[in-house]
Amino acid sequence: LLNYFIVNQLQVSRVKEAKMCTLSYFLHTLGLIMLCSSVAANKEPLANAKYKNPKEPLEVRIKNLMSHMTLEEKLGQMVQVERVNATTKVIKKYFIGSAFSGGGSVPTPNATPEAWVNMVNKIQKAALSTRLGIPIIYGIDALHGHNNAYNATIFPHNVGLGNMVNPLIANWDPDLVKRIGEATALEVRATGIQYVFAPCIAVCRDPRWGRCYESYSEDHKIVQKMTEIIPGLQGDLPRGQKGVPFVAGKTKVAACAKHFVGDGGTLRGMNANDTVINSNGLLTIHMPAYYDAVNKGVATVMVSYSSLNGLKMHANKKLITGFLKKKLKFKGIVISDFLGVDWITTPIHANYSHSVYAAITAGIDMIMGSSNLTELIDDLTSQVKRKHIPMSRINDAVERILRVKFTMGLFEDPMADHSLANKLGCKEHRELAREAVRKSLVLLKNGENADEPLLPLPKKAKKILVAGTHADNLGYQCGGWTITWQGLNSNNLTIGTTILTAVKNTVDPTTQVVYNENPDTSFVNSSHFDYAIVVIGETPYAEGYGDSTNLTIAEPGPRIMENVCGLVKCVVVVISGRPVMMQPYVSEIDALVAAWLPGTEGQGVADVLFGDYGFTGKLARTWFRTVDQLPMNVGDPHYDPLYPFGFGLTTKANKQL
Repeated sequence: LLNYFIVNQLQVSRVKEAKMCTLSYFLHTLGLIMLCSSVAANKEPLANAKYKNPKEPLEVRIKNLMSHMTLEEKLGQMVQVERVNATTKVIKKYFIGSAFSGGGSVPTPNATPEAWVNMVNKIQKAALSTRLGIPIIYGIDALHGHNNAYNATIFPHNVGLGNMVNPLIANWDPDLVKRIGEATALEVRATGIQYVFAPCIAVCRDPRWGRCYESYSEDHKIVQKMTEIIPGLQGDLPRGQKGVPFVAGKTKVAACAKHFVGDGGTLRGMNANDTVINSNGLLTIHMPAYYDAVNKGVATVMVSYSSLNGLKMHANKKLITGFLKKKLKFKGIVISDFLGVDWITTPIHANYSHSVYAAITAGIDMIMGSSNLTELIDDLTSQVKRKHIPMSRINDAVERILRVKFTMGLFEDPMADHSLANKLGCKEHRELAREAVRKSLVLLKNGENADEPLLPLPKKAKKILVAGTHADNLGYQCGGWTITWQGLNSNNLTIGTTILTAVKNTVDPTTQVVYNENPDTSFVNSSHFDYAIVVIGETPYAEGYGDSTNLTIAEPGPRIMENVCGLVKCVVVVISGRPVMMQPYVSEIDALVAAWLPGTEGQGVADVLFGDYGFTGKLARTWFRTVDQLPMNVGDPHYDPLYPFGFGLTTKANKQL
């Protein structure tokens, strides 16, 4: 009997245990269902859903759409995939919210606007075919015009635009930058794209940094002025509206202020390195432009690869959530840089679960690129289900993404068309770029004294020499982030005018123009030139590939200067993304022009060299004597530059030459 009782109790116990396991499993499953799907909570038929009605208030549409979304659909909105991975299958399976083109990632080589539009629309159709029909937003780098697109107008890089001064107000000229933003928006929209990863509002404090040409100035006040490109790209904020993401229709694009924050202040100018700075320095040097960007309604902010006092910015909750979102009240999208989440750990992708957790809880709303898309989606899903990442953080991210999409009108008009195709590289935009080139040039030397200037050059001469590696090289003239990520050494990368061609276009028809890229002294001696134009500089680079410890001009540049300028009057035009080592050569040359990276419209250089327009540009960054002085910025103790911040000689236009 005792044995029977014991056996019976064991059976009862097992039955209870089985029931408890069943109940536990049921509750767990129910919890997952409730977490993963809120559809049951909103019985509203999708056909009549409020989010589809443009007459409903913005926030009502956002809340309504979110009430229909599953966890899978929410997480998909937080992922941005490169266009080669943005297949119909991937978009429909993961409900992807955004796609992008990396540097040089194009539908076909030398793609037409029609090819771009067709590619974007194919991706968009896949997104619209999902259950909720949420449109994707397609992004691309447009750092100096629509720089990935063949035949686009390539404007001067920011390093040049920062030097533009309006003589009428004797101050830096943000109006021209705004017009460049307007032109860029039209050219990007001509290819069906709605979102640009620009402007870069870094304050470059050390020219050894390979991204210094993406920065307008070492002075935050100039960078703040140049945030006027944001309303150029997006449109002017409506009166009374401040700090809310805004994009004014299909001729405008969503902009992206980057890279938050301190990217221009890294140790020794090393890309993605550590910025060691106190709170006062951060807030007074690197942060001010973000106040302006947010106030002007910038739609997105991109986080920097760099660290701040040892903490990766992609994991910096205090600054992303605490400062940008809460203090500055930014309501748009915070996006990672490409694989920026992977970069949180060293080595890269070493502990991806930790990186995903750190980035999302820090306040990043959209992840650009992933080493493994399935891993990213699975990791996000798992961490939300296990409540490591709170649902409130996911909802915040998705609300921001939807806010930008609704504001842009993507739900009402998601498909691109061919109506703006003629804007890509149009004459009006090229003339604007030519104007920007003229105004960005800085005249650093003009003869041994003011009484004997070399510039402007006479158009009428018997014979002139044009020399140098950069005189007839459109790729060098445009620099990095042109057609490809790192730029090209080529004249057929896109459509444009080299400086050599511009010189030939400008001089008197009777003037003989002789081009010799690398002349020796015997050639120069025997040719009896009236004067020479020597064009040398840096070869293209981007990001860390441009980091430099010496900032020298590579051979044969110095040798060309020596061979030519020692024998004939010469002007040296420097094509570079930053100040470079020139002190050893200045005394041997008659005139020196900083032309930066002028882009496709080299005619603007000749316009000023020959006096059709005067030099007006002023240095927006310090030109050092030796690299041992770096970093050296205006206002520093022991400030002893070759050419100081704000320096720039002027000439008057003389069209009779």
